[in-house]
Amino acid sequence: MSAVAARKTPEPVTADPEPAKCPVCKGTGEVSRTVHVGRKHRAVGQQTGLCLNCLGSGEAPAE
Repeated sequence: MSAVAARKTPEPVTADPEPAKCPVCKGTGEVSRTVHVGRKHRAVGQQTGLCLNCLGSGEAPAE
């Protein structure tokens, strides 16, 4: 008699779902802010800063 064991098939590996992107910075973690100078606060350009909605992670905050 031959004893043949049933072979288990491995389950396919599923990747974790990607978290939703932050709607404010669109997943980059940075936002552009206008720089104002002088007494009349004239705009001279823009600089990038940390997104305060997701704190720079790029992922949408939990509700």
